[in-house]
Amino acid sequence: MSGHIVKFTNVTKKYLNQYAVNDISFDLPRCKIIALVGPNGSGKSTILKMIAGLARSTRGSVTVNGKPASRRIAGEVAFLSEKDILYPFFTVEETIRFNAGLFADFDMQKAGEILRFMQLEPDKKVRHLSKGNLGRLKILLVLSRRAPLLLMDEPLAGLDPLARDAIIKSMLSYLDLREQTVLLSTHEVSEVEPLLDMVMSLHNGSIKGFTDVEKIREEYGLSLLDWMKETLTN
Repeated sequence: MSGHIVKFTNVTKKYLNQYAVNDISFDLPRCKIIALVGPNGSGKSTILKMIAGLARSTRGSVTVNGKPASRRIAGEVAFLSEKDILYPFFTVEETIRFNAGLFADFDMQKAGEILRFMQLEPDKKVRHLSKGNLGRLKILLVLSRRAPLLLMDEPLAGLDPLARDAIIKSMLSYLDLREQTVLLSTHEVSEVEPLLDMVMSLHNGSIKGFTDVEKIREEYGLSLLDWMKETLTN
């Protein structure tokens, strides 16, 4: 098995005449937490969707574990979408059981532990959940998967500080970084910085920087936010 879990080779994605990503190449190493950062429209969500097999590249190749990225590899990828795609009339428990039926790698024991950690009410309908508790439920569904690759599109977006804190703590507690790789997009750069091993800065569909977070701190003497700003202005 190679040292990388995801490989992009000269990938371009266009929507009509607009470039979402433009001729980008990179490898993602295994068993790391990696962030995609950059302004809206920089290509973060498009990259996640192509890896998940929800969007196809216009040119170039995207592979996951050496296989072309497509919906056929859904068992190897857990995807937390920024959009709410849960059934509103299901209870929290029904939502968990529904996902357990969809994915063979769904760990019900871990889901129960995270449910208690998040202090979610199992009998509450999804449509009655606050935005913070909806965010907690979505992260529970992803962290309960034993998939080798977890993709998270803006997992902290629009959430209150308590919900953000719970989600970050759950990632620290329930990720298995001996077996799993996490790629997340975020605007909450400072909040996720303690979690991260690596970061990629994007702007207008191009990669402006991709490096170790430790290197940013120790060699460049910068915070992650300052490094991101520097990459976007150079």
